[in-house]
Amino acid sequence: MKPETYGLGIDLGGSSVKAVAVMPAGEVLARHTLEFDAAKSMDWAEKIRALVRQLQNERGRPAEGIGLSAPGLAAADGRSIACMPERLQGLEGLDWTKFLGASKTVPVLNDAHAALLGEVWLGAARGFQNVIMLTLGTGVGGAAMVDGRLLRGHIGRAGHLGHSSLDPEGPPDCAGTPGSLEVAMGNCTLRERSRGRFQTTHDLIAAHLKGDTEATAIWLKSIKALAASVCSFINILDPEAVILGGGIARAGRALFEPLQQFLEPIEWQPVGQRAKIVPAQLGEFAGAIGAASNGLKAASG
Repeated sequence: MKPETYGLGIDLGGSSVKAVAVMPAGEVLARHTLEFDAAKSMDWAEKIRALVRQLQNERGRPAEGIGLSAPGLAAADGRSIACMPERLQGLEGLDWTKFLGASKTVPVLNDAHAALLGEVWLGAARGFQNVIMLTLGTGVGGAAMVDGRLLRGHIGRAGHLGHSSLDPEGPPDCAGTPGSLEVAMGNCTLRERSRGRFQTTHDLIAAHLKGDTEATAIWLKSIKALAASVCSFINILDPEAVILGGGIARAGRALFEPLQQFLEPIEWQPVGQRAKIVPAQLGEFAGAIGAASNGLKAASG
């Protein structure tokens, strides 16, 4: 029997690598998570090379296409990450096609862009032509698809929705944006927002659900900021749906119910049209699945 055609998707994170082998029709054949030593120079790169070799050996033939996603801005030619300051030293400018010895180009995407492509292919965004995604976690990531095309922008900055300003007098986020959605919602600022009481949003939500009035006030203020941002994104990009992913989105009803309540009076609803607000479906493997989709598309095109 001839081995099946498949693609590989690699998603590089801050401390681990996620990888998937996926058939062109969408069947996921394998999932792997591999930790690396962030303090060891280029350990993540060597782990990825070894993982690609392992996955191809397991399948008995080379992948039809390989795609990679990582934090930072992808280069204009799509072969590397052009800008990723401070973390993952050596990532900037690394040509993955050459590094992996691949016979076909290994296209590289920003991790949030890849996560949206994954949800469009096999997750919550299937069937949508106009959709945005927000990843709510340590920071607030984002991506947008407009008329069926991933929005990349001039230098790859498009979709950084977490760096939209809600308060021009607020403190700057990591991109320098004053009073951004990331400042209002991200886990990275919770200690300051709660005056040192809470270290994680998970703890904040748990206290809120137990009836802690101070926790409830902090949590609902964050969701109100999210609603205002989503309202603005809807007016700017006119999506059919807004996909919410990341660790904070796993709060479920504690997030989605008040978000809908805050959105109801402020969302512009011409001819009764409302954007759907839905949870992401692919979890931590969304970026790897999106990278695989991108790799298969590049190999066939």
